[in-house]
Amino acid sequence: MKRLKMAVIGVGFWGRNHVRVLDELTDVELIAVCDVNRERAKAVSEKYGLKSYGESLEMYRKEDIDAVTICVWSSRLAEEALKALKYGKHVLVEKPMANSVREAKHVLKMAESKKLKLSVGFIERFNPGVRRVKKAIEDGLLGSIVSATAKRVSKWPQRIGDVGVVKDTAIHDIDIMRFIFNEEPVAVYARAGTLQHEKFEDYVQIMLAFPNNKTAFLEANWLTPYKVRKLTITGSNAIVSLDYITQKMTIETSGQTLTPRYEWEEPLKMELQHFVESILNDREPMVTGMDGVRALEIAEAALKSAAEGCLVKI
Repeated sequence: MKRLKMAVIGVGFWGRNHVRVLDELTDVELIAVCDVNRERAKAVSEKYGLKSYGESLEMYRKEDIDAVTICVWSSRLAEEALKALKYGKHVLVEKPMANSVREAKHVLKMAESKKLKLSVGFIERFNPGVRRVKKAIEDGLLGSIVSATAKRVSKWPQRIGDVGVVKDTAIHDIDIMRFIFNEEPVAVYARAGTLQHEKFEDYVQIMLAFPNNKTAFLEANWLTPYKVRKLTITGSNAIVSLDYITQKMTIETSGQTLTPRYEWEEPLKMELQHFVESILNDREPMVTGMDGVRALEIAEAALKSAAEGCLVKI
């Protein structure tokens, strides 16, 4: 069986998780890690028996690599994705994919021209709980969908330095609403502000208007002293609630409350396994580069709405 030769670009907190998971996948041969912090790259490489680099172009020139995952800061995601694509590597780039929609479209165009796989790290798509919620909707258990509410709050993350809560955090639920409703929002209204960060917003409330009077409400902040990751879908026949972290799902109808039991599964492992299989089997990834562009367009519309205090049509 062919093993995919891979490397990880950026081995901070999240990149190290990528390394750990890829090292566990039987159809992956992890070759190298790359980080501008050479000492950090060296420490990770020594732990897993890999090559280490401080610059990705040097790594591409010296190593035989099929694909990379990119976990650098948001302001450098597009730059690193373009380098990898230029050198013929399949790419999974972490959200928000790029610093702007313009950059994201450039990355997508490059991937299409090179005929390479491009996926974006919307990990909640691979959360088993999310998949079960979507199946409940598709099976008609909820009846007609009316609204969805997502809450993604926690204390200030020290790892964040170049992006606000909308593009770092709320963008997960922006993507999930597109996934759950299986269509694009037509308008957005948002309120955002800064309490602890000098440059970027650290709290936001977003309302997304979808066709046929469906609405999504998103709350995200870095102000809450504990982590909450929850999703609630309201339908004409039932309400389904999901805790993203525990993957516990509850379905409430007028006559009963059901809480099915499932074994917890790691979303990152499922995400990276899917990316690898999409390359080995030459299939389109479930999360495409266009999904990244769309989510970023909505995030930028939300920021514009918050800045101008008005509804923004998408």
